[in-house]
Amino acid sequence: MIVPRRALILGAGAAGLARTFSLRRSFAASETREYLLAVRTATVNLTGNGYPDTAVWAYEGSVPGPVLQVRQGQPVQITVVNKFNEDTTVHWHGIRLPNAMDGVPGLTQKPIRPGESFVYEFTPPDAGTFWYHPHVDTLQQLGRGLAGALIVEEPEPVAVDRDLLWLIEDWRLDDRGRIAGGFGNRMEAGMSGRIGNTVTINGRVAEKVSVKAGERVGLRLVNAALARIVGLRFEDHKPVVVAHDGQPCEPHLPEGGRVVLGPAMRADLILDMTGKPGQTYRVIDDFYQDLAYKLVDLAYDGKPAREPRSEPPQQLPANPLPEPQIAAAERLEIALQGGMMGGMGMMCGDGATWTMNGMSMTGDGQSMPPLFAIKRGKSCVLALRNETAWWHPMHLHGHSFRVVSRNGKPNPGKEWRDTVLVPPRESADLAFVADHPGDWMFHCHVTDHQEAGMMAVIRIT
Repeated sequence: MIVPRRALILGAGAAGLARTFSLRRSFAASETREYLLAVRTATVNLTGNGYPDTAVWAYEGSVPGPVLQVRQGQPVQITVVNKFNEDTTVHWHGIRLPNAMDGVPGLTQKPIRPGESFVYEFTPPDAGTFWYHPHVDTLQQLGRGLAGALIVEEPEPVAVDRDLLWLIEDWRLDDRGRIAGGFGNRMEAGMSGRIGNTVTINGRVAEKVSVKAGERVGLRLVNAALARIVGLRFEDHKPVVVAHDGQPCEPHLPEGGRVVLGPAMRADLILDMTGKPGQTYRVIDDFYQDLAYKLVDLAYDGKPAREPRSEPPQQLPANPLPEPQIAAAERLEIALQGGMMGGMGMMCGDGATWTMNGMSMTGDGQSMPPLFAIKRGKSCVLALRNETAWWHPMHLHGHSFRVVSRNGKPNPGKEWRDTVLVPPRESADLAFVADHPGDWMFHCHVTDHQEAGMMAVIRIT
């Protein structure tokens, strides 16, 4: 029997408690916050006591890597030391930062060679939930454990009893607990990508999270999987979404009661613990038809912490994003093409399976002319048209955008995101101000799709 698969399907990992990171409010914003991240191999336990350990690639020897916390507007300096046997970089996903700090090898920086280091310096303008990961050999480096959360605290946080983080990762393990090979399989690359058989929260197959009746919990969700889309239902609870991809929104219940996150996407939730003391309630991922499983249990203590709150969750303060002028915006059409059942199949000799406007950028993407060149300060609309049979979470580096419409119809929320999930045969219009100069990646965050061609450069001059 493959132990990790049993742990996934039954939700009964040997760990008695999910390693639910409890975030701490911290430090003044006037001083530079310094961190050190060493990239190296490590051995960790993903599936619980009594089950095999797993050899991983890790930041500071842990999976996920350390939670980096900084205040909004506070300078941060992060020294990345490569104690690894191959090149690497770090991309600070969702952060609006100088192009030279974006972590794309050959495009914004030289790769960090084995034994070398690189210092990333930036001042995050936006509060919210972000994360970090490599942009070299991303499929393997991310798939073997290199990921971590970056939390930028707002000056006046929303009042909650606890602020928790769940960083969700997806692994393909064999019956000895080893990460299975086969990264870059052409068949998988042309379909949904590398889906694992084990899902962890903060580096562990989780059985339960202890909660108290009456608590109001702030829950930050990060989908750090290579390809798995999650659709989370909180049994007999009503999570309120207060931010997408680190950007505040009007508090609202998720559509259909399910929080859907493609790879790289995040959501900030307010979760009132309205269950009964001593009872257990499931958190279920049922995105994939007929493949639902229990991610974790919310296990209530025997006594309530307090009376339930009657006031609705308050809205987070807006971040200082430039508002695009839709009427004057330059419209840039982008067709997402290829993949199995999409005309390309597995026929291209250069490893390309996917295209954007008929062009493919494979590998880490360093030698392709820009898909578009945009003048700095210009309002733009990226008009995405998914002509494929597969889902694509499309990520723009260095910027956030408003999702102004879907399938030709206005999007009521017009929420800000940095990664948008585009279903098969559907479309989405994304509006933003091109205010940061440089060459910026725009790609699918199903990592197999990215490395097999669905990646491009947008140049802002």
